[in-house]
Amino acid sequence: MTQSTTLIDGLYFGESPRWRNGRLWYSDFYDHAVKSVNLRGEARLELQLDEQPSGLGWLPDGRLLVVCMESLTLKRLEKNGLVLHADLSQYSTHLCNDMVVDKQGNAYVGNFGFNLDEEMQTRGAESVMADHLKANIVKVTPQGDVSVAAGGMSFPNGSVITSDGKTFIVAETLGLCLTAFDIDENSALSNRRQWAATGSRLPDGICMNADGNIWIANAVSNECVLFAKGGEVLEVVNTSQNCYACMLGGDDGKTLFMLTAQSSQARIVSVNRTGKIEMAKVASTRAGCP
Repeated sequence: MTQSTTLIDGLYFGESPRWRNGRLWYSDFYDHAVKSVNLRGEARLELQLDEQPSGLGWLPDGRLLVVCMESLTLKRLEKNGLVLHADLSQYSTHLCNDMVVDKQGNAYVGNFGFNLDEEMQTRGAESVMADHLKANIVKVTPQGDVSVAAGGMSFPNGSVITSDGKTFIVAETLGLCLTAFDIDENSALSNRRQWAATGSRLPDGICMNADGNIWIANAVSNECVLFAKGGEVLEVVNTSQNCYACMLGGDDGKTLFMLTAQSSQARIVSVNRTGKIEMAKVASTRAGCP
């Protein structure tokens, strides 16, 4: 096991870390902000919003895409500010969430499917895990056309696309598994199958390394865990608090960045800046999208 170190603290709740041009970009839900930080811990504000941002990605020409959770939209940053890229409300429920963007600019966006905090408080975790409304993964083309890429998902969360562009893998947080799909020449998803069961670990954000293994942020424990296809645990990095997202980056792609917080419950983390970005050096470099 490896112990993480803290790069920066003072976040509310960080999400969707992305390594780009020497900086780690991330959303902070309750700051309503997209920020970035370098390896010296120097953070800067990249974009201020009027609602919670989540998933981040870029079109092939470098324009930023941002998932706006509460309005169920995907927005695009232009020179004059944020504009609507796509309305996801027809196929998304409660809050939109994480996203991956492929090399052609197709965005795959998940959503909660229901009010998770409310259901957890009223029914309890065991009941919610056993019985919950399913959600869609929505595909948005570079032109902003919207369709359902996959349905019946148990809280689709972090996702990756393999380096060859042929496989899409998503964390089903409440399904306790990573699920894979084939990607065809039209960017459609098919041949759904389990990539790995994660046991008692709840996979939230994920990222892939050059060996084809996947790091998962465990949303109910102080750890980030490396899984092989089929479910073997290869490595564990201990964090100081619950881990909700992860990304490989740094100059050699071997720095594992982990976004952690005291809790995922809005009533707790929206009023306390307990969030951190933690990091650890690992053996294998990053791969795939994002």
